[in-house]
Amino acid sequence: MGWCGAELLAAGLEDGALLFLFILLLLALLHGCCRPLELRRGRGRVGYLPAPGLAALRARRPGAPPPPFPNGWYRVLDSAQLPRGAVRSLALLGQQLAAFRAHDGRAHVVDAHCPHLGADLGAGGRVVGSCIECPFHGWRFRGEDGKCTHIPYAEKVPDFARVRSWPCCEVNGMLLLWYHCDGTSPTWAVPEQPEIAAGEWVFRGQTEHFVDTHIQEIPENAADTAHLAFLHGPAILSGSDLRYTQSRLWAFMKHVWEPEPHGHCSRMLLQHTATICGKHFSLLDLSVSARQVGPGLVFLTFRHAFLGHGIILQTVTPLEPLLQNVVHKIYYQKNVPAIIPKFILRAECIQFERDVTIWNNKQYLPKPLLVREDAGILKHRRWFAQFYSEGSRRQPVPQGSLDW
Repeated sequence: MGWCGAELLAAGLEDGALLFLFILLLLALLHGCCRPLELRRGRGRVGYLPAPGLAALRARRPGAPPPPFPNGWYRVLDSAQLPRGAVRSLALLGQQLAAFRAHDGRAHVVDAHCPHLGADLGAGGRVVGSCIECPFHGWRFRGEDGKCTHIPYAEKVPDFARVRSWPCCEVNGMLLLWYHCDGTSPTWAVPEQPEIAAGEWVFRGQTEHFVDTHIQEIPENAADTAHLAFLHGPAILSGSDLRYTQSRLWAFMKHVWEPEPHGHCSRMLLQHTATICGKHFSLLDLSVSARQVGPGLVFLTFRHAFLGHGIILQTVTPLEPLLQNVVHKIYYQKNVPAIIPKFILRAECIQFERDVTIWNNKQYLPKPLLVREDAGILKHRRWFAQFYSEGSRRQPVPQGSLDW
């Protein structure tokens, strides 16, 4: 992007934006852009300097983070990953779970271990009607409420024989689970994106990362507007390795993020522009609305003057106290060439991986040293505190190495 824009300016072309679009479309044809973009980064592969790995994590002191699992809705997996009759083993929120889709099409999530003799329902269990059958002795548990409905060798099923069934829903192509440390039923619903439900915006790709930090650190970035210019200002062509992002090689191009004031700290409005050799490059102008929905969901809506509209759904799911699974899924207008949203997602991936390096190595400070311009951070922490309750427990601070 940067070298192309510089050449256009140097050549004095009046319509550089259209030529840039042509190059993107040509790349789309060459690389088969009709296929959704899939980028998956394994744990320890991104965000550690100078070499990838988990050595830094083991030596790191996490500070004094809040309770590990806030109350709210969390992505379990994509709906397409759970066809009828399928069973999936899951490990998230400090729990071992089993997800399955009944033959009537409904998805369910239950505790993985059978209360009989502890077999894992997700390891060899099968779907029978609306139940999941234990692979050890054939006990069947109803997905709706977890009650045992059948024991093949018993005349009567005890009334108290059941496995825990978790509240779940399917919205925007994802299966989500409700977690509450006190077992309270859902107090709010996940909003459906109407353009996705109506098929106006189609899936164009997703990225997946594993981040070694507390979940609260990730959405707190939205309140830390000061880091936008310094960390995310350098050109995306300088990559995500923080040792080189400030390189003079790419200094001719800068990203500019201008936050707009908004009354609710769970939402941020941004205007994105880019400059090349000090000149505004209007092709990359974007209006971005970032809406935080609970502790683990963010809706990033993009609006461009002539490249259309779309959304990135960011989901953050705690697997362990200091291990988050972060997925970005992009949906875009179906009449817009797929290379456009794929380019946006790739750019988002580079910017996100810069944050990953910070998160993977930082320490949570409950009382940070702030200046007046950092007031949004404290405001966001007060807002986020609503997702903890009396039953939320702080994780123990490990002595010596951190090895979850």
